[in-house]
Amino acid sequence: MTQLVELREGYKKFADAGMKLYTISYDHPDAIADFVKAQNIPYPILSDLGSKVIREFGIFNTAIEPGDVPVYGVPFPGTYIVDEEGVVIEKFFYDTYKRRDGPENMIDSATGSIQLDANEPTAAFTDEGIRVSATMHGAGGVLKQGAMRNVVVRFELGEGLHIYSDPVPEGMIPTTVEIDGPPGLVVQDAIVPPTEKLHLKGLDLDLQVWSGVVDIVIPVYADATLLSEMRALDDLETTIDVNVRYQACDDDTCLLPRNRTLTLTVPMAPVDVQALPFHQGHGQNEWDANSKKHMFLLVLRIIRQDPLAFIKGIGRQIKLGREAKVRESESKRAAN
Repeated sequence: MTQLVELREGYKKFADAGMKLYTISYDHPDAIADFVKAQNIPYPILSDLGSKVIREFGIFNTAIEPGDVPVYGVPFPGTYIVDEEGVVIEKFFYDTYKRRDGPENMIDSATGSIQLDANEPTAAFTDEGIRVSATMHGAGGVLKQGAMRNVVVRFELGEGLHIYSDPVPEGMIPTTVEIDGPPGLVVQDAIVPPTEKLHLKGLDLDLQVWSGVVDIVIPVYADATLLSEMRALDDLETTIDVNVRYQACDDDTCLLPRNRTLTLTVPMAPVDVQALPFHQGHGQNEWDANSKKHMFLLVLRIIRQDPLAFIKGIGRQIKLGREAKVRESESKRAAN
């Protein structure tokens, strides 16, 4: 639900970018209508009872077995971005519903440019005419469990200057960005822009360089170690160190290598959850849209579709619960 709320908050940004937003759910139209009203959702949410369209798109979540209530029928969590002709130009898909992209990631991908917001957490320095900044980009830079954010490190290089991409010969410094965050902040591989080829005549050597404005993007998200839907927040903010190393040169000379750390103070927030017993009392943003009623009807619908699968699903849950208790007991014995 956190992503649906973030899409609501970013709806105007989609409109300003000339993009239309649609979501699809396996929920009943009545449940969707109550959710739309409770959360003041401005975009269409389409009901796909029986997950027919979800199957046609090839995104039916096959990791969930028949009878597993209440989630059997959901799609793999993700987003398609299509052009005016209906051609998919980008997609964001993950292996768990707890990882989702926010509006800014989608808009940046569709427009081909990163539009940083002045309200996002940012740290910067300027050295010998080169400005380097680090920004926690997306949804105001607020971390929530599973919500994807991008740390954008931007180099603004003066005329004639360039920085190097790895690999470089010994004695030259490639551009590197490393993130040091709290436990539970998952840091993914950097996304770098295309480089240009620079030929050094004196060494008869080709190097890959960047010039002008250069954005290096590092996707990050908070897992349950840092932020969880099953407990209240430990803190309202955290700090993240962005370690930047580079060397800027022109066609004749190089400046001294630089190794600097930019520290971001990043706000954290609870996720949005339905007012259901297994969510309540954990300090999250609870909302009620006849949640218990619709959950009961959803479970009943899944049982009616395949009663035998439901019974087998209950058996799987009991087995998994027993195995979890065995592992817990073994861990306690090993600790003692």
